[in-house]
Amino acid sequence: MNDNPVWNRNEIESPCVRICVVHPEARICTGCYRTIDEIGRWSRMTPDERREVMADLPDRAATLTKRRGGRAARLKRG
Repeated sequence: MNDNPVWNRNEIESPCVRICVVHPEARICTGCYRTIDEIGRWSRMTPDERREVMADLPDRAATLTKRRGGRAARLKRG
């Protein structure tokens, strides 16, 4: 972490794990489980808003259906 006081802030860090793939139906990032809107607004959210999002993230993982092989697998399944 940078020791520069300008960059040391007392705020919730981003849940981004650098796997930025948006689920096509749910429109949720499959890496951090945030919505596109939440990702775009993250730097402007209040700490309370960020805490709310962070509290919701664990439940979102279960809502995403896993993709099974993409186009090639769909064609194979018929």
